[in-house]
Amino acid sequence: MASSLLGQYPNSGVVWKLFGLSLQMQGKDALQALQNATELLPDDAEAHVNLAAALRALGQFDRSVVSSRQALKINPNFAEAHNNLGVALQDLGQLGEAAESFRRVIMIKPDFAEAHNNLGSVLKDIGSFDDALASYRRALEIKPGFAKAHSNLLFASNYLPNQSPAWLLAEARRYGEMVARQAQPYKKWSNVPEHARCLRVGLVSGDLRAHPVGYFLESALKALSAHAAGRLELFAYHNHICIDAVSERIKAYCHGWRSVAALSDEALARMIHGDGIDILIDLSGHTAHNRLPMFAWKPAPVQAAWLGYFATTGVAAMDYLIADPWTLPETEEVHFTERIWRLPETRLCFTPPDAEVPVAPLPALANGHITFGCFNNLTKMNDYVVALWARVLAFVPGSRLLLKASQLNEAAVRQNVIERFSTQGIGADRIILEGSEPRAKYLAAYQRIDIALDPFPFTGGTTSAEGLWMGVPMLTLAGESFLSRQGIGLLMNAGLPEWIAVDSDDYVARAATHAGDLQKLAVLRNGLRQQVLASPIFDAPRFARHFEAALRGMWMQWCDQQQGKQRI
Repeated sequence: MASSLLGQYPNSGVVWKLFGLSLQMQGKDALQALQNATELLPDDAEAHVNLAAALRALGQFDRSVVSSRQALKINPNFAEAHNNLGVALQDLGQLGEAAESFRRVIMIKPDFAEAHNNLGSVLKDIGSFDDALASYRRALEIKPGFAKAHSNLLFASNYLPNQSPAWLLAEARRYGEMVARQAQPYKKWSNVPEHARCLRVGLVSGDLRAHPVGYFLESALKALSAHAAGRLELFAYHNHICIDAVSERIKAYCHGWRSVAALSDEALARMIHGDGIDILIDLSGHTAHNRLPMFAWKPAPVQAAWLGYFATTGVAAMDYLIADPWTLPETEEVHFTERIWRLPETRLCFTPPDAEVPVAPLPALANGHITFGCFNNLTKMNDYVVALWARVLAFVPGSRLLLKASQLNEAAVRQNVIERFSTQGIGADRIILEGSEPRAKYLAAYQRIDIALDPFPFTGGTTSAEGLWMGVPMLTLAGESFLSRQGIGLLMNAGLPEWIAVDSDDYVARAATHAGDLQKLAVLRNGLRQQVLASPIFDAPRFARHFEAALRGMWMQWCDQQQGKQRI
């Protein structure tokens, strides 16, 4: 409608505005149309807000901030403009200003559920977990069916130590019940229940790009598409507007690629059902850009969760969760709504970085002291982690701790970290704080670390694999939950069992032992990249064989169930 009107009214800002909104709703590039609208309607605050949203979706966060501020010049009490400004500021790592923007929204419009949810996300990022959870709960009080806020509540809860597994499971079940009420699940599929036929496997994620999920997925899909040609066909359902070089490589391994960010759950479920997908795999869990509510529609006969999340989804229509023997002991299965399907060695297969960054000699040999380090999201560094790392620093004389995270771009966050360690008796001269950098520079920072320290209970994944590739061994604390055992899975598969601590005292003792033998540490560093590249963590063809066998096993079980129903 709007496009046809443009022929008649090419200089109408209102028509360009409507046309841009129409393109946005279809998940298409609306930037030029919305820019035309703001040029023709310079005093229309809503037009500037729409442009800000389009710019943010394209990753142009600085320009999104400018457009939001322009809207606020026109209308200082425009709640949506403050909300858009806050989201863009958060994307830029300006967390303090982002929080103030969301608080301004809530003052203007107290029942703006999205603003409460967004404030919760900022509070989580700065480590104010109690306040973050309160914000998510307030969003759900205002909007009880707000799946995104409920996902955020579940995700943030994983960062907290000493969480009751029973409570986490009950909360996940509540989420599953909520999305089930919003869905109309398929009961019949046209999929032929034959054991050996070629299977159509769908992958649903907003992270098929330069993202931890993309890094873990790329080499596995490359190997799977080659190894299982004629037996598996891969279809990607990408729930993000941005496409990058990693996306293009992943796309090359797939029989089909669908951009689905603009589709409703019903429309996406209809598409997947129409594509005849046999096994549908969620790669997000309760992380950003997930489509878990769509899985409640059950568009494929077999559905599984894998890779992007480390706890139960709570969605009853999710048949399986893919794990391995190290990360998910049988005793923990009671905390999942899904049936557990274990790969024989590892559930994770990392893609070697394409950056040419060599392993450097052990820095302690030149520095005269050990440098510990952690490049995980700073949100994982709870007070228990700070206290234990402070014990390590106190026990290893002269040692330093290098922390690198996007939150550390902000001076206020850096000061807060210094104060948290100071209360544990560790001076600022022992702590090195650095913000985010492009990936090659980020990887090169591992050249300055002797030993990596894994946080808990939310352990590292991507950072751990990258550190091992850079020759840096990691010390992890063994936990009981799926989430807290990712370090165990990586280290056991890397052939480094001596780097796994059974409790906090053992963590400190092992840190001191490893730090006290520089010759042994230097030898390990020199050969670690080759060691891990030959291990299951990086051996994509080996992983692909195991993964294909798992998918075939799931499929055969479904086929047997269908044949049993026919006999009845």
